Amino acid sequence: MSQHVSADWIPTKEVIAQSNLDYLMNKCRIQNFKELHSWSVKNFEAFWECSIERLGIVFQEPYRKICNLEKGIEKAEWLPGARFNIVDSCFKKENYDSLAIIESFKGERITFTYEALETYVNRFAQGLVRHGLKKGDAIAICMPMTWQAVVAYLGIIKVGGVVVSIADSFSPEEINVRFEMTQPKAVLTMDYVYRGEKTYPLYAKLQKTSISRILLIKTDGKTKLRPQDLEWNHLLSGYSSVTSYTATSDYMINILFSSGTTGEPKAIPWTHATPIKCATDAHWHHDVHPGDRFTWPTNLGWMMGPWLIFATLINKATMTLYSDIPTDKKFGEFIQHEKVTHLGLVPSLVQSWRTSKCMEDLNWKNIKLFSSTGECSNASDMTYLMSLAGNKPIIEYCGGTEIGGGYITSTVIEPNIAAAFSTPALGLDFDICDEEGKPTTNGEVFIKIPSLGLSQKLLNRDHHEVYFAGTPAPHLRRHGDQIEKLPNGYFRVLGRVDDTMNLGGIKVSSAEIERACSGIEEIKDIAAIAVTPNNGGPSELILYIVLNNEKSADQEFLLKKIKEAIKKNLNPLFKVSDLVIIDTLPRTASNKVMRRELRKKYIKQRS
Repeated sequence: MSQHVSADWIPTKEVIAQSNLDYLMNKCRIQNFKELHSWSVKNFEAFWECSIERLGIVFQEPYRKICNLEKGIEKAEWLPGARFNIVDSCFKKENYDSLAIIESFKGERITFTYEALETYVNRFAQGLVRHGLKKGDAIAICMPMTWQAVVAYLGIIKVGGVVVSIADSFSPEEINVRFEMTQPKAVLTMDYVYRGEKTYPLYAKLQKTSISRILLIKTDGKTKLRPQDLEWNHLLSGYSSVTSYTATSDYMINILFSSGTTGEPKAIPWTHATPIKCATDAHWHHDVHPGDRFTWPTNLGWMMGPWLIFATLINKATMTLYSDIPTDKKFGEFIQHEKVTHLGLVPSLVQSWRTSKCMEDLNWKNIKLFSSTGECSNASDMTYLMSLAGNKPIIEYCGGTEIGGGYITSTVIEPNIAAAFSTPALGLDFDICDEEGKPTTNGEVFIKIPSLGLSQKLLNRDHHEVYFAGTPAPHLRRHGDQIEKLPNGYFRVLGRVDDTMNLGGIKVSSAEIERACSGIEEIKDIAAIAVTPNNGGPSELILYIVLNNEKSADQEFLLKKIKEAIKKNLNPLFKVSDLVIIDTLPRTASNKVMRRELRKKYIKQRS
């Protein structure tokens, strides 16, 4: 990106005047966004209090203050004194008649008003209690993002349970790893997953795991349940009113997983405070208003699933759910027919649309903005995306499960440059540091604390060691992204500096990829790296292989076996872009693979 790139979209006075950010600037008597961001960091308690008030967060007992730092900045206590259940903030009587969910499932259109959705949440919650769920018990959800998944997610949290979020695309072995960490009492799933013309058995896959009880949503009347399992309709209670379990802001409501460098995924708890970050980012940066319709192809196994629930419901908007393949024209027709206003996606999805041209004759006039996350964007792909809706802006949005949202993003009141971020998110800031911890314009990002939404513990790691040990300053928190600040003040995210990568919007570690291939007899040693293409865009998975002997040098045959192993043992969504045969892997004195050196070598050879 050159120094003199012009904006691809410039907000009109009308767009600015109607934005949520214009309200905030007027309230704070601030004239421009840069000043607003500076104010939100210097006066972070005032910013979060204003956001909580604007969102209408419901408290049973009020907080004494926004943030208590008596235990140190790393262990900030948010909303001390408050008792609440975040689910109560999703349902407000003034919008009971508004649509909460529109879903397309196997061609059927399903809708729920806020009142109807809350009724189902209460029936599911009461059913769980009736079947022995106690506060603090964990229930896993492993299924596509359907209305039942939303009902279950909110119902579990409402009565004091903990949701364990698991992507349905993972292998039984990887699902088991997550079950062993969290020990859920049961898992909610469907009998089958429907993708295009194909049907994938999900109930049968979960029977191969260690879970003792499955709560099943039947889409096929022929599916027979095991004696210990329970069918969805039998679980629902007749009660339509349930008292929420109220707790402190740090009470755990959801366990999500994000890959670390060791191969074992990090188990990251979300609390009742985390959704406030989700809804705040949606309100100020994605400019979500009551009645807006937000689509994001996702599921609860990725943080954008829970994010979407709170981003829409707390902001009185509508979730538009589509659980089929989002790469074909039927998805575009759904966007058109349902008058979607906010469309979120991963960049590789745009690449697919651009190649097939499947969305080009559709009318997406109702789209106000796009949002892109999960992978690095490519400028030409993003310009193409903007054109599909008559040149609408893209909110580039990057963060993580351990942030509860974004640390860097865009706004609707600033010029929009394709594949570039315009600002740190409101309420927090970051530094860019080189390998010696000194300020730079291209290096590793470190988040400045405190900020509401940031994780404060991990269930299977030392939180301090992961995020704070060895950082350039005590108030800086490691995140792992490499970013570049451009001469025009905007930013580009360049990928990861550690041994994790984003593939198809899912964070996975090099070690997990390598472990999935460990049983292939032709492979003596293996290292997985991710490389950003020369022109930007989603990361490409590159494998360096040391062969057992020269006879196993048939790369086409070997690549086929590797793809099968990754599909079976890890995730079929992860695609291998290149295979490089090497005599030996570079290692440190302590025998650790120097993946960073392999990454540099690959980029140099490619250029």
